[in-house]
Amino acid sequence: MEQKTVAPNFWDDQQKAQKILQELDRLKDKIEKFQRLEKKLEDVDTLIELAEETGDLEIYEDIRQEVAALKKMLEKARLETLLKGKYDGNNAIVSLHAGAGGTEAQDWVQMLLRMYSRWAEDRGYKVSTLDILPGEEAGIKSVTILVEGPNAYGYLKSEKGVHRLVRISPFDAANRRHTSFASVDVMPEINDDIEVEIRPEDLRIDTYRASGAGGQYVNKTESAVRITHIPTGIVVSCQTERSQQSNRNTAMKLLKAKLFELRQEEQQKEIDKLRGVQREIAWGSQIRSYVFHPYSLVKDHRTNVEIGNVQAVMDGEIDEFINAYLKQNQAG
Repeated sequence: MEQKTVAPNFWDDQQKAQKILQELDRLKDKIEKFQRLEKKLEDVDTLIELAEETGDLEIYEDIRQEVAALKKMLEKARLETLLKGKYDGNNAIVSLHAGAGGTEAQDWVQMLLRMYSRWAEDRGYKVSTLDILPGEEAGIKSVTILVEGPNAYGYLKSEKGVHRLVRISPFDAANRRHTSFASVDVMPEINDDIEVEIRPEDLRIDTYRASGAGGQYVNKTESAVRITHIPTGIVVSCQTERSQQSNRNTAMKLLKAKLFELRQEEQQKEIDKLRGVQREIAWGSQIRSYVFHPYSLVKDHRTNVEIGNVQAVMDGEIDEFINAYLKQNQAG
């Protein structure tokens, strides 16, 4: 009987190799974190022994600082154990959209973009802009970014929802207090090994000239791509890459993530229906309020965590909110 020889699939082999390398990097990162904790603990033990031998009071201040740093490292390591979701380890696609408030809301989107960018950079994550629509006068109407780094989605999924701003508007000559809203959507970047069916006949692909506020945000070339998924009405676009093909690839990646998220939401709705769970989804049901006036306070309405230093939060210090959300979910 004649045996058929099957030619090796180079693309599949390359993908498998890439997955193995990613898993090796993940395991290597875990080992290195454990080794850093071990080293920090040894440093603390050494300082304690030295303080006991010499009686030098100045060493006790060093011990206090080292113990505080060790606690912070342990807390971070403990929180990582809470990231048990199937896609928590993936990169995150974050979309911000201005809501009620006009120019004020668009400025709010720009402020949130800076906040998340600062948070990501402090963690050593890479931030790339996939699509952006500037406001007519100031700020940003909508923007989509890709945050690349270990557990980016696991952390940032806590930010999904409506964010409310209360402040004296810099755009109001009468110095009146304004309330603005912006929505934050967070999706995991979907790997190629996750199946999401997209039929070519279900797509409408349009190309257009990328444009921005004086070229501030994007390249003015005939390379922008908009893809409409006809059955669901989902529209994605990308205009920040230099070539049309790159923009198309990125837009398809966005579409895949949105369709995957839609599938997950539909499955959750079925589960909720069986459980009899009722959830109100409304623009006014904000997850967090940022109050600049008449007092200074950022409050998360899900966990009741409050931080009085609003500027620190806007500079990217949002770990306390993220950590509280993860702990609350773990507690059920």
